[in-house]
Amino acid sequence: MHANLYALGAIGLWATLASLGVSLVHLPPFLLTGLALVIGSVPAWPLIRQWKVPGSTLALGIYGLFGFHFLLFIALRHAPPVEANLVNYLWPLLIVVLAPLLLPGIRLRPVHTVAAVAGFAGAAIAILGSGGSAGGSWSWGYLPALGSAFIWASYSLLTRRVTSFPTAAIGLFGLVSGLLSLLCHWALEPSVTLHTRDWVLVAIMGLGPLGAAFFLWDKAVKLGDPRHIGILSYITPLASTLLLMLVSGRPLTWSIAAAAALIIGAAVVGTRA
Repeated sequence: MHANLYALGAIGLWATLASLGVSLVHLPPFLLTGLALVIGSVPAWPLIRQWKVPGSTLALGIYGLFGFHFLLFIALRHAPPVEANLVNYLWPLLIVVLAPLLLPGIRLRPVHTVAAVAGFAGAAIAILGSGGSAGGSWSWGYLPALGSAFIWASYSLLTRRVTSFPTAAIGLFGLVSGLLSLLCHWALEPSVTLHTRDWVLVAIMGLGPLGAAFFLWDKAVKLGDPRHIGILSYITPLASTLLLMLVSGRPLTWSIAAAAALIIGAAVVGTRA
């Protein structure tokens, strides 16, 4: 039960990411992510003594936090963003499917598979029905979107396979990943000047969806059933879309109601199985 609450806390913070991103759309993505990840690591700095982890564990953390964002940004640059975002949201389904392969003692029951597929269907309806248009054409950018989904799913599961490490070490993962993102900004993006409002919103993003959310997520995947957590994660695109509609003043649509029914139904059934 505690694990599901930690997961819901992370999901709630991630739901704010799109709305914050809209307000900061004028900033280059690697710069935005790099600054936010570095800021998100700051609360763990007083616990720096707990950052002593094996090199393989640090590599896993960089693989998860940096690799996920790096491939996602490539996807968003080379594929229609709505469809790329949808492909990226295969990661909750991949958590459910990969759990028996990567974690001993975990079995995949039909009810979990059905719930995960229903959750993805709900995410598809929420994303495609939120105002974006599906082009229907193939783009190679879908491959890095799928890669980013695989990275986040496998990272989440593999944190239970490496030598146990304190959650405070997520601060180290975020700091190194943030610095790598800033290096990508320096190499790939134009320089910009941030204003006071930008810094405030970047700090909120860093302390929330790109900071505290990762600490909560680490607790969730270490303590909970990955099949349940994967199914619950489909609340993220639904809540994100609802928040965007609320902020922008757009009315709710039938597609959002259908998505909510599918995702909430899948979460209830899947987490009780």
